[in-house]
Amino acid sequence: MKETKAQKKLRIENALEALRLAYPDAKPELNFTTPFELLVATMLSAQCTDKQVNKTTAVLFQKYNTPQAFAAMGEDELFAYIKGCGLYQNKGRNIINASKLILENYGGLVPCDRDELMKLPGVGRKTANVVVSNAFGVPAIAVDTHVFRVANRIGLSCASNVLDTEKQLMQNIPKEDWSIAHHWIIFHGRRICSARNPRCDICTLKPYCMEHINKLKKTEKSDAVR
Repeated sequence: MKETKAQKKLRIENALEALRLAYPDAKPELNFTTPFELLVATMLSAQCTDKQVNKTTAVLFQKYNTPQAFAAMGEDELFAYIKGCGLYQNKGRNIINASKLILENYGGLVPCDRDELMKLPGVGRKTANVVVSNAFGVPAIAVDTHVFRVANRIGLSCASNVLDTEKQLMQNIPKEDWSIAHHWIIFHGRRICSARNPRCDICTLKPYCMEHINKLKKTEKSDAVR
């Protein structure tokens, strides 16, 4: 039997509460002290682990941590610092060019508006959402691979692409929880709901997870036929 709107609303509320209880200390896992540092770290994090980015920026930010410093850097110099992050040449060029535009167009300050951030080279919607949410406290949901997978697996959304996933999450999650819910979902994806071999046996979200619910229904249907 198809889930009614009321049932879906209650299930999502319960799933969010389970996430809240499971990850009370959820927070950004990239290390940063300024909006600009977060911007650089997030740009480096594409197809790279937060652990590797933090290892890289721990050295990099000791010497360079302002738009002025990065705008004055040569590409080869920056490449040497960030080559462990993968795709480092494209990332490095984008970081240098973004730094120059921040100086030229924004007075040296990282813009706090998502649309303005997306005008910078190498800054897509996900990166912009991460920055406005974590550096400026603007409610936003950044959909990365973990959020896309977990949200659609659990049933917080039901979408085939990142943008529709973001829109549905914004509809299904109270606005005041957008930013923290992003971290809850990421924590869950990294610790329990992995792409391969999710740890469903210890998952506290099972009663509210659509994938688990659908599996139970199939099993019940199969048993009834026997």
